[in-house]
Amino acid sequence: MSDTTHDGAIVTSPMPSPDDGLSPSQLAAKYGLSVSGARPGLASYIRQLWGRRHFILAFSQAKLTAQYSQAKLGQLWQVATPLLNALVYFLIFGLILDADRGFSTEVYIPFLVTGVFVFTFTQSSVMAGVRAISGNLGLVRALHFPRASLPISFALQQLQQLLFSMIVLLAVVVGFGSYPSLSWLLVLPALALQFVFNTGLAMIMARLGSKTPDLAQLMPFVMRTWLYASGVMFSIPVMLADKPAWIADVLMYNPAAVYMDLIRFALIDGYGSENLPSHVWAAGLGWALLVGFAGFVYFWKAEERYGRG
Repeated sequence: MSDTTHDGAIVTSPMPSPDDGLSPSQLAAKYGLSVSGARPGLASYIRQLWGRRHFILAFSQAKLTAQYSQAKLGQLWQVATPLLNALVYFLIFGLILDADRGFSTEVYIPFLVTGVFVFTFTQSSVMAGVRAISGNLGLVRALHFPRASLPISFALQQLQQLLFSMIVLLAVVVGFGSYPSLSWLLVLPALALQFVFNTGLAMIMARLGSKTPDLAQLMPFVMRTWLYASGVMFSIPVMLADKPAWIADVLMYNPAAVYMDLIRFALIDGYGSENLPSHVWAAGLGWALLVGFAGFVYFWKAEERYGRG
């Protein structure tokens, strides 16, 4: 297009752009553009995670190795820490507060040590999940990868730590008269269900912690309350025998208590099925599927927002 000015000069004006009037979303659609770091579909996201499986495993192993690298005893603290906790709980609850009522010493000490080890698995997974994103912002902002790799790798790290500690746990169990039997194989599905549950919970906490870093300061109080409510140091039905039955039922069906009871039942000869809530395996499977799936979807929904702002 051209116009003539008052002095007779001809001025050429630019042609109108075919993109004039189009919104940013329309322009992106027209030229095939997509948002950088946009959240992929759920199926595609799962495939991406599977493709990063070697990274997830290597990252968890590196974190496990580095965790105690500054301590002189190194990875022995993986075992020493829960054992020392169990010793403290035995002195306070077993000897002073008589929390071992209903059990002989041969049953109560393995009962207590198993509870501490198994609950520590969940506790550590939750605490690591809270910091999975907020504590690794440099990695999140520098590289493109499915962010669920981080909470999954931290949960896997805690599983590896528990498996290392199981050597000592089994020695304690045998030392107090519970010898290997076929029931010990039940530990494997119980730990698999707990791992799925812990991973889902870690992903929930990772999303919450990514926007609220102060959550890491609150969680120790929450976890301590959960510990006391899960029967780590005492038998819930025995201690609450004089309370309304629904209170014991609620506490026995909480997931931490369910997974502890499954592993205690598998390992300890004197811990019979009468100490377990009914349908305990169904409860363990239900908690794993519910929290595992819900946690994964909840984390995936915010995939494109991690590390921004």
